[in-house]
Amino acid sequence: MTDYAAEGKSLARVDGKVIFVENTVPGDVVDVMVTRNKKDWAEGFATRYLQYAPDRVAPFCEHFGVCGGCQWQMLPYEKQLVYKQKQVSDNLSRIGKLVLPPVEPIQGAARTVGYRNKMEYTFSNRRYLLPGELHDSSVTPIQDVAGFHAKGIFDKIVDIQTCHLQQEPGNQIRHAVKNWAISRGLPFYDIKLHQGWLRTMQLRICTTGEVMVNIVFGYDDPLHTPALLDDLLSRFPQITTLLYTINTKWNDSMHDLSPRVYYGKGYVLEKLGDFMFKIGPKSFFQTNSEQAERLYTVTRDFAGLTGGQTVYDLYCGTGSIGIFLSRQAGKIIGVEVIDEAVRDARENAALNQISHASFFTGDVSAVCDDDFFEKNGRPDVIITDPPRAGMHEKLVAKISAMQAPVVVYVSCNPATQARDLSLLDEKYAVTRIQPVDMFPHTHHIENVVQLRLR
Repeated sequence: MTDYAAEGKSLARVDGKVIFVENTVPGDVVDVMVTRNKKDWAEGFATRYLQYAPDRVAPFCEHFGVCGGCQWQMLPYEKQLVYKQKQVSDNLSRIGKLVLPPVEPIQGAARTVGYRNKMEYTFSNRRYLLPGELHDSSVTPIQDVAGFHAKGIFDKIVDIQTCHLQQEPGNQIRHAVKNWAISRGLPFYDIKLHQGWLRTMQLRICTTGEVMVNIVFGYDDPLHTPALLDDLLSRFPQITTLLYTINTKWNDSMHDLSPRVYYGKGYVLEKLGDFMFKIGPKSFFQTNSEQAERLYTVTRDFAGLTGGQTVYDLYCGTGSIGIFLSRQAGKIIGVEVIDEAVRDARENAALNQISHASFFTGDVSAVCDDDFFEKNGRPDVIITDPPRAGMHEKLVAKISAMQAPVVVYVSCNPATQARDLSLLDEKYAVTRIQPVDMFPHTHHIENVVQLRLR
């Protein structure tokens, strides 16, 4: 293996062809089983390690390589940052084909374990068997387990003993729920047959000390549901909000479900900088609070606010970026397509006594017309923080038409960011680039770009 490529795969070159290989480190010498073979490239996986790279370290999690949650535990964190910085540079230069300023040194995380404020676990009656168990007739996959889906397999769950991504009492609560249900013979969810009681669980553990648990059941059980919830409250006084949700759908999405508050206020409060944010069971919020504060600080710095500007916060979600920038701005205008998130944004603005922020529901390219500008003012600064797919071409065209002096593009996918920057290049020049690592031990990277009107 000679280098890293996208999605955390290493690459090698054989007879002029590039081969992408999972679960390897640059410097490894391996035998590869090819799974996809094209004219100029191929994909595969290592079947035998002939020589390990000098940079390799022992993964700290017993489930590494099975659950798929962390791809880079076999790399020292310092090396992870090197490759993430390179990923940003390569994507922006190769895909965007832009004239770029130097990429500023990546801002790594001080905490590389226990950094997630949110985890979601699945309960299932089908356990993912390890390779050594597949041909052992004494081992059955029909077991009640709690953990994560095995990579690429929808109906098997890796039974997690300890997940290192969230602080305690996360693991303790998961084990308590699992063991309580097993001891009473209650049915774990069968993903294939779409039946069973205990289905999923969401845990939020905030830097404020507040803890929210939302347990999702396949059906309501008036006897066992309150008994389980009461048991949790007696065991874990740290829980400040306890909810449960009934989900009879085929999928696990929460957006169209109605969580029921069993104990507490129904939400938790998280703090970023001097601001408090109300987070409900369906709210979107950055899952690494400490690094989110650094990410938003970079965004505020790149916005170059002096106190009087009108800032448009596109894809504003629950308003966290706009609120974080609000004290340096004259007006915040947030636009978000999900109405529930807009309601959260308004509540968060009120919670922080911010009266000069307004939030609107709708598609940005449709909402931001001349009438909207007439009512709210044209933007001096645009903040855009789209999902991994990046911005729609109509929105890119709309931003070009708005002609704000400064645009700050926050991205969780430098590849789609590079594509969008290329489309904006006619009107905007890239003037600063700052990667921020939100997710240690994964190949994911956030990147903030400042653009100025030409």
